[in-house]
Amino acid sequence: MTDNPELATKEKILQFFLDIGIPVKKTELARQTFLPGISIEHGTILIDESKLLHPGDLLHEAGHLAVIPAQKRQQTQNNVGMKAAEEMMAIAWSYAALVHLGLEPSCVFHDGGYRGESESLIENFTKGRYFGVPMLQWLGLTADGKRAEEMGIKPYPSMIKWVLDDG
Repeated sequence: MTDNPELATKEKILQFFLDIGIPVKKTELARQTFLPGISIEHGTILIDESKLLHPGDLLHEAGHLAVIPAQKRQQTQNNVGMKAAEEMMAIAWSYAALVHLGLEPSCVFHDGGYRGESESLIENFTKGRYFGVPMLQWLGLTADGKRAEEMGIKPYPSMIKWVLDDG
């Protein structure tokens, strides 16, 4: 284990990706990317550790990949999730992931992102005012309180599964 909290967080996140089947490759990224140090190539998260500013950004990008079918994931390049619904699902997925990993919400919802709305996102999600969950539920990745009770499982932010399958 490392004494560097940011490095420890990044390694925890990368191990989580391996555990749930999201491929990661450490590399040098010569071009500018939407999120510094992160790109997507054929469904693999590319990480340039020298340019990565916020380890939590990795969870957000993984959230975009996790909510699309495997076949489409393999074709995904560069920026993903340009539609509002995809963005909401990625935010909800990344919150569930940070809870699962025992990370602070500010890890994902940091001051450098979310167009100045990070504080609002932290407040809403930590108080149980979620968005994106109905879409994650529709995909079979999680269940809201009522549905979870019917199914006999824990509700969101617990997840039924982390990555959408084909079919």
